[in-house]
Amino acid sequence: MLRFIGRRLIQMAFLFFIFLTVVFFLLLAQPGDITGQFIQPDIPAEVREQIAARLGLDGSPVNQWWNYITNFFRGNLGVSFSQYPRPVMDLIAERIPRTLFLFTLATLLSYFMGFKLGKRLAWRRGGLSEYGVTISGVLLYTVFYPWFAVMMIVLFASRLGWFPINGFLDPELFRSSPFTGNQVFAQLLLSLGLAAAVAACAAILARRQAERGAAKLIRRGGYMAALASIAVFWWVRDEMAPYAWDIAHHAVLPIVTLALVAFAGVMLLTRGSMLETLKEDYILTARAKGVPEKDIRDKHAARNALLPVVTSFVLGLAFIIGGGIITETVFGWPGMGQLLLDATVVEDIPVATGALAFTGILALIAHLGVDLLYAVLDPRIRIRSDA
Repeated sequence: MLRFIGRRLIQMAFLFFIFLTVVFFLLLAQPGDITGQFIQPDIPAEVREQIAARLGLDGSPVNQWWNYITNFFRGNLGVSFSQYPRPVMDLIAERIPRTLFLFTLATLLSYFMGFKLGKRLAWRRGGLSEYGVTISGVLLYTVFYPWFAVMMIVLFASRLGWFPINGFLDPELFRSSPFTGNQVFAQLLLSLGLAAAVAACAAILARRQAERGAAKLIRRGGYMAALASIAVFWWVRDEMAPYAWDIAHHAVLPIVTLALVAFAGVMLLTRGSMLETLKEDYILTARAKGVPEKDIRDKHAARNALLPVVTSFVLGLAFIIGGGIITETVFGWPGMGQLLLDATVVEDIPVATGALAFTGILALIAHLGVDLLYAVLDPRIRIRSDA
């Protein structure tokens, strides 16, 4: 296993180097001259040369590439041309938590609901409810996403007024706030992380109910409930609460929109995978042994049907930056997708390359994670060190 991981890490490093090189030259080959946007043509030639050198635009493309690669692997991603002299790493550190917050919540919601419903539809195949849900899923899966997002805004934000039309926060509210939007958002992320940890512990305790005594379970569950109550009480009394609610309120509509579209694909994928799994011989063997139907569905069929769903889930998380361009543009959410789009339009090469580099890193890590998860989920799969 360790040899396999080590070999894959070496392959990932080599692939990432090639990916970064291709991205840099593709962005550099864009039509137009970036010096015409950020270096005015009417300034003296020597000043123009000094500014070009400061931005790293002097020298041949190969020299610019070499300087960028060496600086990148030293942890220096350069400075933004459009927001000079702000470092690229600062922009990414500000934007990537917003994108991860939006898409991680939407992805978790869609995969949880999609897997649960897809599993039940395949198990109870042939009813009117299956046909109705399947048709609805196909419509959501094939809908033109930008149009669907705009319609969600028109219905729930413009006409019903339940949610803000777009944006990350209300500028009027934060104008008199003693906190910045980033401070409130960081506190909100911390609270969600603690809540997720509490929920995970509660789920583990629930699964071990048969192994441990009911008294211990109740006592530990009481501890978790006490921690949750403290968190809620703290947020109610905290001065940041109205500002955190404002950010959360702005995030609801894009999260629901993303979750609905992704949910449809997950549901259809789970249903198809589950139907194929139910045809396997080990399902017939389990039924012949008298295994309860619920155990056959959840422990035999659903676990193996989970493999393609897990692959889709992990790889979907890897490409949230690129996939966020449409969502963040339509909903005005200032995340990595919008940063990448703006940087590409104005030819801000350091920012665009840095954003795409993070996409590549996430994709490579996701592929490694899929290989390892397959070995955990399916005992028939074994990772061989000599493979």
